Amino acid sequence: MNRTLWFVFGAIGIGLVLLLASGDSGTVFGVQDDTFARTLYLGILAGVIATGILGSGLRFGQIARTMAIWVLIILVLMGGYQYRYELQDIASRVTAGLIPGSPLSLVDGDGRAAVMIDRLSNGHFEVRAEINGTAVTTMIDTGATSTVLTAADAARAGFDPETLSFTIPIMTANGEARAARIVADEIRVGDITRSRMPMLVAEAGRLDRSLLGMNFIGSLSGFDMRGERLILRD
Repeated sequence: MNRTLWFVFGAIGIGLVLLLASGDSGTVFGVQDDTFARTLYLGILAGVIATGILGSGLRFGQIARTMAIWVLIILVLMGGYQYRYELQDIASRVTAGLIPGSPLSLVDGDGRAAVMIDRLSNGHFEVRAEINGTAVTTMIDTGATSTVLTAADAARAGFDPETLSFTIPIMTANGEARAARIVADEIRVGDITRSRMPMLVAEAGRLDRSLLGMNFIGSLSGFDMRGERLILRD
């Protein structure tokens, strides 16, 4: 072990001396300084690894298997990094299939963010939005002028229904109700985000589910339906 350390220190010392001696020439033995430094580093690293393996007392077959495993791990990690965006897309598609209403973020042909939503078995389009960082399942309703939250969803998003003034008349599936006006710091659907979005909060028990209305949908560049899928475009 001491010999290995002395070898490493000696190689580092010689390499540093050569780099310093190169001065303004920028080369060591005709090799660019940065290339020489990287080669020196990799050579020392390989020497340390080789010395450790040979000094471990393992047989050649065991060493070969260990090296093959490490090479495979490195290749898998490199492949995962190179294809990280494709893997994220696959994960999003799997999540969208397993969890109803999960938005699938895409990039359209113009490079803009887009979100694809699958129609549910009940015939509606529902999407898991994030309001002030809180996940809220909303039904997309192009007939609703404003985004409307149930009292329970509003409370989870940080709005206290007890402090709100329910003075705005609205029509719901349960008939006429009253709503209070709020402003959400942020609403996010997939990769589409809007800040300081005005919303309404319905009185408790008067709305079955929160609605994603036209004040959000109208802020998009467009949306279209393809079969059983709805695509929102930023």
